[in-house]
Amino acid sequence: AAAPAPAAPAPAAAAGAPTAPHREVALSNMRKVIAKRLTEAKQTIPHFYLSVDVELDALLKLRADLNGRKGADYKLSVNDLVIKAAAIAIRQNPAVNAYWGGDKVYELLDIDVSVAVAIDGGLITPIVRRADQKGLSTISAEMKDLATRAKAGKLKPEEYQGGGFSISNLGMYGI
Repeated sequence: AAAPAPAAPAPAAAAGAPTAPHREVALSNMRKVIAKRLTEAKQTIPHFYLSVDVELDALLKLRADLNGRKGADYKLSVNDLVIKAAAIAIRQNPAVNAYWGGDKVYELLDIDVSVAVAIDGGLITPIVRRADQKGLSTISAEMKDLATRAKAGKLKPEEYQGGGFSISNLGMYGI
């Protein structure tokens, strides 16, 4: 007797529902087809990428002014300002704070920004939770603490799992 034919492979598993506060958005048939076609295109068509140079003179001046305040107990980095700017942009455009769930989109209600930190053997992305609701000095202090503990291997899983937006600084490579 012939062995039964193997079952067709299951579609790639979509990420499960987030544990963070979110809203599920059902997809229309049209959006499902668009998503399928975009996935096929990404997998089968060569891609090229574009870049843009950005003048950060005003941001660098703001950083210098804030860091130069008398009595300031912080030292802001460019990354701190980028984290805050990204969080504000996400708050203004909440549809980007989402991820694909197969047949639905999960729109995250909190703005949790992951920031890539180099560690031995790779990268880890600790999360600044609710970054849109925090001031720059708080973001700076949290990021310094998270980066220090990440490099020491001391982060808890909830401190690096579940962010809705990621920032990776490749400035040392001219990016």
